[in-house]
Amino acid sequence: MAATTPLRDCQAWKDARLPLSTPSNEACRLFDATLTQYVKWTNDQSLGGIESCLSKLKAADPTFAMGHAIANGLVLIGTGSSVKLDKELDVAVKTMVEISKTQPLTHREQLHVSAVETFAKGNFPKACELWEQILRDHPTDMLALKFSHDAYFYLGYQEQMRDSVARVYPFWTPDIPLSSYVKGIYSFGLMETNLYDRAEKLAKEALSINPTDAWSVHTIAHIHEMKAEVREGLEFMQHSEAHWKASDMLACHNYWHWALYLIEKGEYEAALTIYDDHVSPRLHSIQFIASISLQSRLAS
Repeated sequence: MAATTPLRDCQAWKDARLPLSTPSNEACRLFDATLTQYVKWTNDQSLGGIESCLSKLKAADPTFAMGHAIANGLVLIGTGSSVKLDKELDVAVKTMVEISKTQPLTHREQLHVSAVETFAKGNFPKACELWEQILRDHPTDMLALKFSHDAYFYLGYQEQMRDSVARVYPFWTPDIPLSSYVKGIYSFGLMETNLYDRAEKLAKEALSINPTDAWSVHTIAHIHEMKAEVREGLEFMQHSEAHWKASDMLACHNYWHWALYLIEKGEYEAALTIYDDHVSPRLHSIQFIASISLQSRLAS
């Protein structure tokens, strides 16, 4: 079980060679708190939840460019919206860009702002290129790694999703905050490119460090499905449930995978119970698609 790591202040980010252009230690810590919850797929109430952290982050330093970048990026990743569809988002992205021009940001920070702006305009591949530029010089930049990984996921770029993490994986030593989660992120790309044994090994390594890593659980759920290991998949979900059910951003989807195993077994009532108890109450945004998919399987 991983120990809790203190949230990083200005000096800690400098020590990590990822300096943030703000004089506010509070803004730096809140940036870290937001990033941590994003990586863990969990609104951690001990940290205040993502929305609360973002609100406090903007209050701590309204001109913190990376604060605006992570806030706008999370809206884009979480909703799939764009500046063409969302006027409020359009204003927020333009504000971010204007703020970035008023201060001497690092090249890395400038690339982050450009990537989010590009992503907001709907050019996902170009945004990924910009995040990859960051990772070439700063392989432990978790925000660039996670934003690019999720964008590749939306694009269906499976090999890029795998290789983007593979290139930086050797730099993520155990002493770096969130390093175990990189194992889970990498394992998903391996699974998506049919390298099931390597993916399962890496996901299990991640879970041995952090049993609450819901994304690694998600990878293993996929692997058992792809290998038609229904019994093993059900046992895994049942035995690990206590660890990942509090992951409010991903538990719904993991329960969806659980229900798929039950459908494969012909246990339709049990699948409906999972849906009624755990999927339907948690539905939001992309999970609605999963709900329709599950219902269509039950109806067929």
